[in-house]
Amino acid sequence: MSADKLPALLLVIALAGAACPGAACARKKPAEINSRGTYVEEGLASWYGKKFHGKKTASGERFDMQALTAAHRSLAFGTRVKVTNLDNGKSVEVRINDRGPWKQERIIDLSWAAARKIGMIEKGVVRVRIEVVE
Repeated sequence: MSADKLPALLLVIALAGAACPGAACARKKPAEINSRGTYVEEGLASWYGKKFHGKKTASGERFDMQALTAAHRSLAFGTRVKVTNLDNGKSVEVRINDRGPWKQERIIDLSWAAARKIGMIEKGVVRVRIEVVE
């Protein structure tokens, strides 16, 4: 994809993510394009690990709980995303390689390794900001 089409694509993704039914809207900040032209979304993150280790992801690759990867409902496979834990300020860069999360109020599922880097293993679910990295 050419760089001149990226802002338009990000806008479409943000607008699609902004339309959420019911109580889920109250639990997350809709996706938006910030002043740098980057996709940003805030909401709840969860993580997945051993139970799915070695199984195929939606992208066709095998899930590796030690890799810095994540599942997102609409971002393209291969998209790099900076995920910041809003409780402690720790962040990690992950690559989208799967679809999910399937709980409506959550916006991203992180691999075990990514969750560990931002200090969310024990809590299981934390508030995060995700931002596409170019």
